Amino acid sequence: MVCPEVVIVGAGPVGLVLALLLARQGVRSTVLERQDAAYPLPRAVHLDDECARILQNAGLAAGFASISRPAAGLRLLDARHRPLAQFRRSQPVGVHGHPQAGLFDQPELETLLREAVSNSPLISMRLGTEVTGVDAAGRVHCGTTVLAADAVVGCDGAGSVVRRALGARWRTLAGDQTWFVTDLLGEPPVREEDFVEQICDPRRPATYLRVGERRLRWEFRLWPGETAGDLTARLGELVDPWTHDGVGERQVLRTAAYTFRAVVADRWRRGRVLIAGDAAHLTPPFIGQGLGSGLRDAANLSWKLARVLRGQAGDDLLDTYQAERAPHATALIRLAALAGGLMASPAAPLAGIAGRSARLTERILASTGPPLRAGALTPPRRSRRASLVGTLVPQFPTGDETVDEESLPCFDDLLGPGFALLTRGGPGAAGLEDLAARLDAVVLRTDRGTDRGTDRGTDRETERPELTRVHHWLIENATDAALVRPDRVVVATVPARGAARNLGVMSV
Repeated sequence: MVCPEVVIVGAGPVGLVLALLLARQGVRSTVLERQDAAYPLPRAVHLDDECARILQNAGLAAGFASISRPAAGLRLLDARHRPLAQFRRSQPVGVHGHPQAGLFDQPELETLLREAVSNSPLISMRLGTEVTGVDAAGRVHCGTTVLAADAVVGCDGAGSVVRRALGARWRTLAGDQTWFVTDLLGEPPVREEDFVEQICDPRRPATYLRVGERRLRWEFRLWPGETAGDLTARLGELVDPWTHDGVGERQVLRTAAYTFRAVVADRWRRGRVLIAGDAAHLTPPFIGQGLGSGLRDAANLSWKLARVLRGQAGDDLLDTYQAERAPHATALIRLAALAGGLMASPAAPLAGIAGRSARLTERILASTGPPLRAGALTPPRRSRRASLVGTLVPQFPTGDETVDEESLPCFDDLLGPGFALLTRGGPGAAGLEDLAARLDAVVLRTDRGTDRGTDRGTDRETERPELTRVHHWLIENATDAALVRPDRVVVATVPARGAARNLGVMSV
């Protein structure tokens, strides 16, 4: 019997994206899901452009663009809905080639993902299959059936069976909060622009956002002694400041109470059994990074698993997964908890904070996650300074100079699913070029003119306007060459007129 190389437990967005990214690396997987059908109600509603780029690399650029809509920015209001501060996203397209904030309906996203998975010959999905345990050898137990694989990844949510099998425990970063969430379908409130709105009221913090053309979401803080039923009975009163007619003719899709947690698992791996997404970390929703952190897990882990399973790297490469992802996820969870705390602050102090702390609001609005600061593939923080190492390479526009919201970027398609070297030559670049050759990296050169490039050693002239942008990016960062990982993280550089940094990546 030929066994699948990877068993993925859980067919939510993180598990399905992981399967698609593994397939892009040529790795087969089987996805096990205890439910027979996708969860029908919306949960996650926001992804930034960095995460939209991950979906692009999973083959879903056009599909996600068709079901999502950009958000203009963030508006802070007091208890009487008077503006405290407003933060507009200045560019329709972010550095990763997609709108900086995309709002969507999760069931529509899961439909896209399931369709893509069903079309992949390298992925099989078994619905109605409940995983009851994973043993030390990595065998997955589904009742009386045992499924063996070369690796197991638990994407099975907050109650993860796989996390329990690892013996992992939650590390709490902030106190739990219970919120009432409601989704309505119907005519949206009349607004000049579609901002996410945060009501900063110590008595009843709230959030409003327009998910789709007619899909609306509100979230209200629940206090001890209150239930979802209590606020459901007052739903018209709660939404009336926006709608001016209560619920009106709108259809109530869902009302529920959710406990928002801020926790990170202390162990993400044992051998080739790993966890990702909500199985590894839970965050309050206030900066919209819950699903996004899970997708970053999938992007980080997929290529590493692929190299290990192909025999191109040892299992110690998997040590870098938690080392890189846990601090990154923790930083975003802490920021989300901070944002949630500010919503419950008195309006006057909050307005002062918002007015004075441009850096804080930029962090909350930013579509660029913090750089990776740990792991075998990035140098110690003390040596990083302003280095590009650990940051994501931008997705440079290709084709015409004009880029609008409907433009689908394809720079990542030029880089392919493996490593890539971006270089403008220079005396120190030779060492990095040797490493790139050993990694079978795609090479994009800008030193022969902006209309010429090379791929895998093939000298081929082609019209590539993006090379001009790569060239300028390297110059702006005082860099002659940058080696980029499959997840688009810069892993090694050659400073201008300097020697290559971080050549320890040769082990990957």
